[in-house]
Amino acid sequence: MEALYLFPRHFLSAVRTTPSSALWCPRHLTNPHLSAASKEICSQLGPSAMPRKKVTLYDTTLRDGVQGQGVSFSLLDKLRITERLARFGIDVIEGGWPGSNVKDMGFFQEAQSRSWWGAKIAAFGSTRRANTDISRDLQIQTLRDANTPVVTFFGKSWKLHVTEVLRTTPLENRSMISDTVAYFKHLRREVVYDAEHFFDGYKDDPEHALGTLEAAREADVLVLCDTNGGTLPHEIEEVVRAVNRFFPGRVGIHTHNDCELAVANSIAAVRAGAVHVQGTINGYGERTGNCNLTSLIANLQLKLKLPMVKDLSELRDISLFVDELANCPANIRAPFVGATAFAHKGGMHVNAVQKLACSYEHIRPSSVGNEQNVLVSELSGKSNVLLKARRIGLNLHMEPQTVKEVLLRIKGAEADGYEFEAGDASFELLVRDVLGQRRPLFKLKEYHCSFHCAQTRLHLSCKATIKLSVGNSATLEHTVGEGAGPVEVLDKALRKALRPFYRWVDRIQLTDYKVRILDSSRGSAARTRVLVVSTDGYHSWGTVGVSDNIIEASWLALVDSLEFYSLKLSNGWPEITSR
Repeated sequence: MEALYLFPRHFLSAVRTTPSSALWCPRHLTNPHLSAASKEICSQLGPSAMPRKKVTLYDTTLRDGVQGQGVSFSLLDKLRITERLARFGIDVIEGGWPGSNVKDMGFFQEAQSRSWWGAKIAAFGSTRRANTDISRDLQIQTLRDANTPVVTFFGKSWKLHVTEVLRTTPLENRSMISDTVAYFKHLRREVVYDAEHFFDGYKDDPEHALGTLEAAREADVLVLCDTNGGTLPHEIEEVVRAVNRFFPGRVGIHTHNDCELAVANSIAAVRAGAVHVQGTINGYGERTGNCNLTSLIANLQLKLKLPMVKDLSELRDISLFVDELANCPANIRAPFVGATAFAHKGGMHVNAVQKLACSYEHIRPSSVGNEQNVLVSELSGKSNVLLKARRIGLNLHMEPQTVKEVLLRIKGAEADGYEFEAGDASFELLVRDVLGQRRPLFKLKEYHCSFHCAQTRLHLSCKATIKLSVGNSATLEHTVGEGAGPVEVLDKALRKALRPFYRWVDRIQLTDYKVRILDSSRGSAARTRVLVVSTDGYHSWGTVGVSDNIIEASWLALVDSLEFYSLKLSNGWPEITSR
C-alpha cells in the first residue's frame, strides 16, 4: 500500500485558486525598521523582496555547461574557471559527476588541496538505484569519495518517469530519494536535492510531486527543476510560491531555455521565494541551454536590488573568459556583456545618447564591465582599460596622452584579432610596453621550422632552428629543437638558446594550448589566434598570439609567456625552485 502524503487535498486546492497577490501581506510595508527605499522595492516586488535568506548562486557550467554541443573543458580549464568564479563571488560551484570520467575525478582530487575564497565545491550524482542497498551502489560511493562539502543529486518528480523510465513504484522512488538524503546527511554533507521534471510532474499530479519533496525533506535545499524548459514564468511563480508554503526558505530553482525563458523563469522563482538559483555562465547547456547566470546575476543585482556578487563590473570579463576557454565565439548580442549590448548606430538614438546616456541605456555599461560603443574619441573604452590595469597593479591615472596611447594600442591589437580576457599576461605586457617598462629577453635574427613526413607515415618529425642574441652581445645563439610538433620544437629551441642566460626557463611548463580560427571564410588562409597557458608550478598565466600563420601566432604567445615571467620575477614574484 502506498504511503499517505502529508498534504491535505483542500490545501492543494486552495493554493491553486488563491490569487498570487493575496499570498503576501501588505502590512510588512508598515515595518518601521525598513527604509523608504526598501519599502518602495517591497511595494513593487511583493514578498520576495522582503528581508530574507540570501539568494545562493549555484554554478553548474562545469557539468551542465559541457553538455552543450561544442563545449568542452580540460582539467586545467575547469580549475581556472572554478578559481575565477570563486573570486567573483559564486557560492557553490559544481565540478562534475564523480566516476563518470577520469577528468572529473582528477578535478575533485585537485579541488581538495585548494582553498576557494569561501566558495563551496559540489559533486553531482543521482539517487541510489531502484531496489539496491545504498551501501552497494557504486555511484553513491564515488559521489561520497569525491569528498566535497556539498553533494547534489537528482531524483524523479514526474510519475511518468517513475513508472515508464525507472520502471519502479512511487513508493520505491520516494525511498530512493529519502535513503540518499539520509546517507549524505549522516556523513555531514550539505545536501542539495534536484527535483527533476518537477514542474511537469506538478502539473500532472501535484500530490505525487510534493510527496517526492517530502521524501527529501532533510535536504538543505530542494531545487525545483524545469528540466524540459517548457514552463512559463507565471506558472513558475505560482508553483514556487505554493511549494514555498510547505518548505519555507529552502526552495531553489533550475531552469532550461527551450522557450527562451530560463532567466525570466528564475527571476519569477526568486520573486516567489526561491533562495537558491542554478545556471551556467553564458547559458551553456544541453539543447538550447540552461539559465544564463551572466544575465540572471545582473538582473537580480541591478533590477531586484539583491546583493549577489561583490564586484559586478567583472561580469563581462568572466563571460569572455569562459567563452575563450570553451573555444566558443562570444555572443556579441548577449544582454549586459555582449559587444553590441550598448552599441548605438546613427540617427536620433546616438544624438540622444550623446546628450544623456540613460535615454537609450537601461543601466550604466561600466556596472557590468561593458562600454558604450557609440563613442569614437579617445574616451571610448577608457574606463575599461583603467579598470583592467588597476587589477594587475598598474596605475594609469596619468597624463591623458599616455592613457590615449594605451587605448589606441589595445584597440589596434583587438582589431587584429587579439582578445585579452584569457590572455591577461599579454595585456599586461602591452600596457607596460607603452609605459616603457617592457624589456625584451633577446633580439631575434631569424627562426625556421620544418615538418617531415615519410611516405609510409610511420615517421613524423619537426625541426626548428633559432638565431638570436641576448643583451648587448654580438654573438648569435644558434640552437636546434627536434620533436613531434612545430610548437614543441620551437619551444625547445628557444629554451635551449636562453638557458645560459636565464636559469629559470626550465621552471616554466606549458599547460594548455588553444587555437581559434578568426575568419573562417578565408579557409586554410584564415587568421588564427593562439592561447597558451603557462605555469611555474605556483603561478599560472595566459598569453596570446595572432597571425595569418599559426606557427608565428604560437611563437608570439610563447615569447610573451617567457617575457611575462621574467618581468614578474623582477617585480617580486618568488623564484620557485621545486614543484
